[in-house]
Amino acid sequence: MAENTPGTDTPATPASNVPDKPALEGLEAALTRRWLEEGTYRFNRETTREQVYSIDTPPPTASGSLHVGHMFSYTQTDVLARFQRMNGKNVFYPMGWDDNGLPTERRVQNYFGVRCDPKTPYDAGYRPPASPAKNQRDFDVVSRRNFIELCEELAVEDEKVFENLFQTLGLSVDWNLSYRTIDNHSRAVSQRAFLDNLAAGDAYMAEAPTLWDVTFRTAVAQAELEDRDVAGAYYRYPFFAEDGTKVFIETTRPELLAACAALVANPDDERYQPLFGKKVTSPLFGVEVEVRAHPLAKADKGSGIAMVCTFGDLTDVTWWRELQLPTRAIVGRDGRILGDTPEWITTEEGRESYAKIAGKTVFSAKEGVVAMLAEIGLLDGEPKKIMHPVNFFEKGDKPLEVVTSRQWYIRNGGRDEDRRERLISRGKEIEFHPAFMRSRYDNWISGLNGDWLVSRQRFFGVPVPVWYPLDADANPDYDHPILPTADMLPVDPAADAAPGFPEDRRNAPGGFIGDADVLDTWATSSLTPQIVGGWGQDEDLFAKVYPFDLRPQGHDIIRTWLFSSAVRADALQESAPWKHAAISGWILDPDRKKMSKSKGNVVVPNDVLDAYGADAVRYWAASAKLGADTAYEIAQMKIGRRLAIKLLNASKFVLNLGATDADVITGATDVATNPLDRAVLAQLADVVRQSTSAFEKYDYAKALQITESFFWHFTDDYVELIKDRAYGAAGDAEQASVLAALATTLDSLLRLFAPFLPFATEEVWSWWRTGSVHRASWPAAVEVNDGDTTMLATVGAALGGIRKAKSEAKVKQRTQVLSATVTADAAQAAQLRAGLGDLTAAANALDLTVAEDTGGLAVSDVVLAPAEEPVQA
Repeated sequence: MAENTPGTDTPATPASNVPDKPALEGLEAALTRRWLEEGTYRFNRETTREQVYSIDTPPPTASGSLHVGHMFSYTQTDVLARFQRMNGKNVFYPMGWDDNGLPTERRVQNYFGVRCDPKTPYDAGYRPPASPAKNQRDFDVVSRRNFIELCEELAVEDEKVFENLFQTLGLSVDWNLSYRTIDNHSRAVSQRAFLDNLAAGDAYMAEAPTLWDVTFRTAVAQAELEDRDVAGAYYRYPFFAEDGTKVFIETTRPELLAACAALVANPDDERYQPLFGKKVTSPLFGVEVEVRAHPLAKADKGSGIAMVCTFGDLTDVTWWRELQLPTRAIVGRDGRILGDTPEWITTEEGRESYAKIAGKTVFSAKEGVVAMLAEIGLLDGEPKKIMHPVNFFEKGDKPLEVVTSRQWYIRNGGRDEDRRERLISRGKEIEFHPAFMRSRYDNWISGLNGDWLVSRQRFFGVPVPVWYPLDADANPDYDHPILPTADMLPVDPAADAAPGFPEDRRNAPGGFIGDADVLDTWATSSLTPQIVGGWGQDEDLFAKVYPFDLRPQGHDIIRTWLFSSAVRADALQESAPWKHAAISGWILDPDRKKMSKSKGNVVVPNDVLDAYGADAVRYWAASAKLGADTAYEIAQMKIGRRLAIKLLNASKFVLNLGATDADVITGATDVATNPLDRAVLAQLADVVRQSTSAFEKYDYAKALQITESFFWHFTDDYVELIKDRAYGAAGDAEQASVLAALATTLDSLLRLFAPFLPFATEEVWSWWRTGSVHRASWPAAVEVNDGDTTMLATVGAALGGIRKAKSEAKVKQRTQVLSATVTADAAQAAQLRAGLGDLTAAANALDLTVAEDTGGLAVSDVVLAPAEEPVQA
């Protein structure tokens, strides 16, 4: 592999360039510009797979706005990327923009004042109105191709804002590796994958019950559902047995009475066992239905016998499928009751009753059915008000209906036990961080009840790449679809003629028709490894990055993005798509609720970045472990800012003491002759080992905590203790020893902190080293076998005791100590004697006595010289 540049670990002995007043302000802009100009984070194509660490970065929705949750999770990914880069990996770190979906569709519509209609011809010279019409009905109607062009035009502006914010945050992304999920390349990859799935039998079309959002007029997949508690009521009314006996049911959906296909009770329910296999008649509509037995029926729910309608909910679908019931759909795709009276309603009274609800919304139809039942005295008692969970589309605001429609599906194990087990096994090939997140993946697969519905009845998106031949009567032959060749992709069947046909044969007998649907946005997002890795177009690159090393993402989309990506990789590459999955938690507001744009409780990133700086925000994000939901805490950011400022000031102090890059120990440690210097170097070696181990386990938060704890001991204790020697008061050998320890420790601390505080560390690095700290290697432990890793804490505690005595006496810290006694156990006493020279100098003491005692370290009998002036309380 070619050398990764810029950056070097070789001392060049540049002139020290330490500013008089180091500051964080202005670092983000200056260093970001430098990193971009120098290609600090650029991926090197001349590489092998073993040298690469590839990241399948989550593409944010570019049509939205960033919030602190993005800063939180993307920082955690970046910390891991920086560690791998410093460990010699050639990091493939792209950034995508997810502009394929409803959020983008809405934004483009409202911003430009346009509506997409795939049937509209493409207009190469189209420009949207200068200002959009106030009413959507007056929006310009444009082709899908024109709509995508407008999307890309707007996305360029949106993405500039996102990119600037991510750069300010310090993400070490290679900005040459960017993509959009709706661009030509992504659409071609998505369509190729679908066609490969179709050829392998992993994709298929079926007419089946489908969850349907009546507002968006589109099918909805299981992974897009969310339960919401809504107010409802149980309505009790009877069906009539053959002998006239009333069989009462209780339902929350009386509007579906006309769609009833059976009554179902539990096979062990003795109350209804005599009715199994017999017919009952529905009220109002006079339709005979059979009473059936099924174990899903709950004897203790309502009256214990359920009305099965096609379709009220997913349980109805299960009963319909397993009991092979007739399909009696009455709800249309617009959420209204179908206008034509169904053929199974044959009585005059039944037809009259149906006419009263035909064309109404399901809400109005419910009111109508209840009113008719009450009018003839069949409504038994008052409705029982309840709150119950109802299925919603995650982006919708009305309960979902279940309608029968022709849709495209991809096999995901929902109907195939072998595939289900194989996908669970694929999950075992991925190392989840934290490990317990794997159970969410496994549980989701185990709970699937159907294949993945991937077609959507939307105008904007990746078109289903299929046409259908028309027979002599212009009826489509769905069993023999017309498919494009790979070199034709991407295609739009609504605008492009089918292969072998001229455009004028569209919709004509003997001609063709294009599939009008688009693919679910997850059907494209599930292919981000294939899209950014160059699958099908740059196989050399794909071989160097796939399977990816890391998929970072939130835990709430394990069931969608992570699982769907595993489904596609299993079918297309027969592998897991990544080796590791880093799962981040949510950001919680002060009420411990998830921050989200929909809840209106988000914080804009620019505000905190301006107030505290990128390093401070990164410190807050990196302090949280993977998978942990974390409170939005300004206090933690303030601590991070204090740490970054302290790093600047402490580094300035160390360098002004005389430490240079030439003093950094890279081999033998003989130059460090003083026991306290060897102690701090041994402690540093432990910190490097522990931090490295934590990072290798993806526990960056532990690595930060270990490094930070050592840093404060180093600055507050060691630096204070060795000042006298650093200035040469103890001779050249002692000065050389301490400067070696100072330079080596500062060098390692900058590298250890670099993934977390990239701006402060790069600034300090530039004062005394060449190149970039972010291209320098991860620190190696400088082995000091005879170094005492607890000595600094002991000597530091003694110095702290003497300082405390001065504070209590209300004198200045430079006041001379005439005499004092430090008592400690035998081991600590030995440490104190070894560091007595530094302790005496730092305390400005004439005489310090070390005494042994088992009662713990204590400072006593402190005699101070007369104070020059009293210290004010």
